Amino acid sequence: MMIRQFTVCGVVLLLTTSMLNADDAAPVKEGASVAKVAAERFFRQHDQNQDGRLSPEEFPKRLQGLFSQIDVNRDRQITLSEDIAYRERRRQRGNRARPDQRQLPENVTALRDLEYARVGGKSLRLDLYLPRDAKGKRPLVVWVHGGAWKQGDKGRCPALRLVTRGYAVASLNYRFSQEAIFPAQIEDCKAAIRWLRSRAQQHQLDPERIGVWGSSAGGHLVALLGTSGDVAALQGSAGDLQQSSRVQCVVDYFGPTDFLQMDAHALPNAPFKHNAASSPESQLVGGPITEVPEKVAAANPITYVSKDDPPFLIVHGDRDPLVPHHQSELLADALKQAGVQFKLHTVQGGGHGFGNRPELDRLVDQFLDRHLRASVGGAAEEKAANNQATMRGRSLGTCTSCGRAVARSRRQ
Repeated sequence: MMIRQFTVCGVVLLLTTSMLNADDAAPVKEGASVAKVAAERFFRQHDQNQDGRLSPEEFPKRLQGLFSQIDVNRDRQITLSEDIAYRERRRQRGNRARPDQRQLPENVTALRDLEYARVGGKSLRLDLYLPRDAKGKRPLVVWVHGGAWKQGDKGRCPALRLVTRGYAVASLNYRFSQEAIFPAQIEDCKAAIRWLRSRAQQHQLDPERIGVWGSSAGGHLVALLGTSGDVAALQGSAGDLQQSSRVQCVVDYFGPTDFLQMDAHALPNAPFKHNAASSPESQLVGGPITEVPEKVAAANPITYVSKDDPPFLIVHGDRDPLVPHHQSELLADALKQAGVQFKLHTVQGGGHGFGNRPELDRLVDQFLDRHLRASVGGAAEEKAANNQATMRGRSLGTCTSCGRAVARSRRQ
């Protein structure tokens, strides 16, 4: 997601999450125009006295931890050039994000840049990480990165730690909204699942034990993988169409689920409007979301919820300024009504990202172990214990884009 009225250049999105330490100021090279535009807009929003500098008092409180990283000369003032340089350093780090083979544990094999599909001449690739000492077929977890559907890279893969627990892990790239609008993104994710299933024997993967995990825009896409397994309109034409794109469980970290509900339930300090034509959601569907409700419905994971969907673990902070917590409540609501197993875990005080939280790692591990390590269909019933969301009244409609029933929340 992006900060208020920013073209989602990515830098401001990263400001809301945990950061690497800044290097010394470096000259701005290629890509500088993107960083410059984003920095100028940020200054226009926050430079209250218009002196061309941001003081600690003017700098957004939610981002105070980044002030010293941007203020490289330590004069307690951030200049426009310092902001631009910081954003450019972040962009360059993103380009170098893929983990180094030498940094992997000794018992992990990395197969990088495997082409899972080719669309319009573009090669779509994924990385696959395999435990060397695992016996038999390995359960697989597929990571889908966030980045407002406009940026990000498969190299940043929080799920990589699961390989040491005996899982195979894949991390994929997909087309961004500036390359192709929805449903390109979900079509790519489904093509990757089918490709991995078709290569299961080659890589000792269990094709019947595939889970997906993603955050933010990636959370939206994994939720769609979970709810639209039977939707032909979202399958696309790339990859091995003889294989299924269904998954066996979903870990959704703060993904959007109903775009038109986001502004109505945003926090008072929400930094931008999702209904705006420049929002990530509008750019994803190819127009202002208020003007293309049918396209929005086709992109909403809750549109496709049905009783045969896989179990969900939904994790969301109640102080998320970018994706309102209500979005996860809506998904939990729809899953409950359909009789799908789920757990909604609210991170008290959590924003858009959680940093290093061992308790969340344990929560994810337990969920994946329950649904991927056990024999298929052997997970215990959890519905009563896990249905923790506040329920909202809902009505049914029809999505004219796909013909399926649409569950819509009545505005509160």
